Amino acid sequence: MKVKSLLAYHLLALLVVAVWGVTFVCTKILIAAGLKPAEIFAIRFTLAYAGIWAFCLYRGRKGGDHQASKLFSSTAFHEAIFVFLGITGGSFYFLTENTALVYTQACNVAFLVCSAPLFTALLTLAVKRFCHGKLVDGLEDIHVGWPLVTGTLLALGGMAMVVFERQTLQLSPKGDFFAIGAAVCWALYSIFMAQMTSEYGALFATRKVFFYGLLTIIPFLFGGDGAAVASALVQPRVILNLLFLGLIASLACFIVWNKVMSKLGSFTTTNYVYLNPFFTLVSSMIILGERMTVMSAVGSLAIILGVILAGKK
Repeated sequence: MKVKSLLAYHLLALLVVAVWGVTFVCTKILIAAGLKPAEIFAIRFTLAYAGIWAFCLYRGRKGGDHQASKLFSSTAFHEAIFVFLGITGGSFYFLTENTALVYTQACNVAFLVCSAPLFTALLTLAVKRFCHGKLVDGLEDIHVGWPLVTGTLLALGGMAMVVFERQTLQLSPKGDFFAIGAAVCWALYSIFMAQMTSEYGALFATRKVFFYGLLTIIPFLFGGDGAAVASALVQPRVILNLLFLGLIASLACFIVWNKVMSKLGSFTTTNYVYLNPFFTLVSSMIILGERMTVMSAVGSLAIILGVILAGKK
């Protein structure tokens, strides 16, 4: 692939990460308005799913992409993979991330979630070691060496500093552990999404992830307060934040991100996640007035450096 074409995909990855950095702040605002983590995801992805179906039908009528509007994958195995991707990149990822924002600062969550490239590398090594088949054979080759080992230890040490920096016993690191869980979910999603996008195209693959994400979030919506949701949805700031999350951060960014992964590879693309916290930190300080402790700042820096080192070719 030409250098200019590759540069364009790198720039697109950077743009998506910048948008996703702001989403932590948007979600924090929605939680403060009375919406629960599962409700935020359900509304966000419903908007995105409706939008992507409209786009798929438009592309189909124009003759540009007939595969985008078909209902099912070519095989039952591929359909099962999309269910897995809908859970790891959809319902469970956003449920753990949004829940983390209930208990801790947006910048804390962003720095911990940015450890996803590290988990992507480690899980890719494990999958290639213990599993076989066409889907597994197509994964990126990751070699174990001093950069990966040192980077892993540095990032893990940084995560420990962020999680356990609180000195008062009444504050629980629950939110930080949820954020780490979100990073693991995103890593699992990233491992296989690149190949499924290459096989079916970004539109079809993204639509399937949205559908199964919505389907698997349904059990978590039971017991919600409908009156509280209705009250929140009449607030202009809630509507604007949901539209941004659904149409820009989900619909547009997921399509672009999946396309970029199919061109640059899952591990290379996921490394851009380590830039995410900088956009979150700036926006959370300006909009939410959040601040970081010295220990948390040092731990966050260790995570960033560890992830960069672990991703060194």
